[in-house]
Amino acid sequence: MKKNREHQFNMLLREIRKEYVGNGPKEITTRLVGPWVISEMKGNLTNVEKFMMGSTEGQRMVHETRTKLVKQIYKDPEVLRKIEVMMDAKILSIYTDINIDIDTAMTIYVFDKPIQP
Repeated sequence: MKKNREHQFNMLLREIRKEYVGNGPKEITTRLVGPWVISEMKGNLTNVEKFMMGSTEGQRMVHETRTKLVKQIYKDPEVLRKIEVMMDAKILSIYTDINIDIDTAMTIYVFDKPIQP
């Protein structure tokens, strides 16, 4: 049952990322830890972003733009509602970052109560 809840969350994340970014991560691993839902996403960058990373300035731009974009996604009340309904809990905060060198993003969702598998 645990894997099923995590799988459903992964599918929702992929759907959200596709809608906002144009493609979703190639691989998502999610863990439920008390009130935290921790998601590791690999294979996030688009071909254009990969091309831009050929220079130091391009790398800075990709990291900055990706970070701003993801933060903007989580300002959308509809996105938050979908996540809260799925987890049956209110989001208190979201922490996110991407390491563009290894094309891996981490997002930690902090809820108002422990998330049941």
